[in-house]
Amino acid sequence: GRVAGVRTKSGAHYKADAVILAVGGASYPGTGSTGDGYEMAKKLGHTVVPLRPSLVPLETEEEWVKDVQGLSLRNVRATLLAGGEKVQEMFGEMMFTHFGVTGPIILSMSRRAAKCLAEGKFVELELNLKPALTPEKLDARIQRDFEQHIRKSLKNGLLDLLPHKLIEPVLDCAYLDPEKPVHQVTAEERHRLAETLQHLTLTIAKTRPLAEAIVTAGGVSVREINPKTMESKLVPGFYFAGEVVDVDAYTGGYNLQAAFSMGNAAGCWSVWNDD
Repeated sequence: GRVAGVRTKSGAHYKADAVILAVGGASYPGTGSTGDGYEMAKKLGHTVVPLRPSLVPLETEEEWVKDVQGLSLRNVRATLLAGGEKVQEMFGEMMFTHFGVTGPIILSMSRRAAKCLAEGKFVELELNLKPALTPEKLDARIQRDFEQHIRKSLKNGLLDLLPHKLIEPVLDCAYLDPEKPVHQVTAEERHRLAETLQHLTLTIAKTRPLAEAIVTAGGVSVREINPKTMESKLVPGFYFAGEVVDVDAYTGGYNLQAAFSMGNAAGCWSVWNDD
C-alpha cells in the first residue's frame, strides 16, 4: 500500500521509504526525456492529463512566411483568435520562420493555441505591426511618408515604415499593387494599408511537434498531489517533481523555477518523513 523501493530493468532492487519521480516530460526526447514517467504514474493509479506541446513554434497556412524567414520583429502586439474570438494577447518580440512564427510572445501563446486546435477551433494570429499608433496617427504617418517618396513606387515608398522583406507581403495582404506610383494611391487604398498594418492575420494550421516543444503541457494531475510536499495522495512515499507534473508556464525561466521548487519540496519532505 506504499512505496517500498525501485526495481530497474536489469533486475536490481533498491529499497527505499520514499521515491521521487523526476524524469521529465515528453519534449526534447534526445535528452532522454521520453515520457516514461507518465506510464509509471498511471500504473500506480494516477491520472495523466493529456499531453500537448507548450512553448512551441506555430505553423501557418500562409506560404509568404517563407519569403520573410529569419525576420525578427520587436514591439509587436499579437492577438490569438479562436473561432473569431480573442483568446490571448501579448506584446513583445517574434520571428518568422520557413514554417510559420516563433519567438517569445509566440511561444508563450502556443499553449492556448494548442488547446484551441485540439478542440477543433479555427485559430488565427493577428499581428499589430504598429501598436503604438492610433489608426488616425498611423494614417498621418503613411501620408507623411508618401509625401517624402511621392515619385516612387508603393513598394519603395514604405521603406521607412516596414522592414524591406515585409513590404510586399503586407501590400499583397492589402490587395495593393507594389508597382503602383505613390501619388496614385487613393484614400481608400491608404486606409486599407493602415488596416493591414494593424491587423495582419495568419492562419494557424498546427503547432510544431511535441518533440520540438520546450515544455510539455499535461502530465500527472495536480489534484492527486499534495502541493506542500509533492507527495502522492494515492500512494504514500511516492513524490513528484518537474515536468512529469501537469504544470507549465510562460517562457523566461518560470518552468525551471517550478521544477526546482517542486524538487526542493519533494526532497525535503521525503527526508523529513523518513526521519
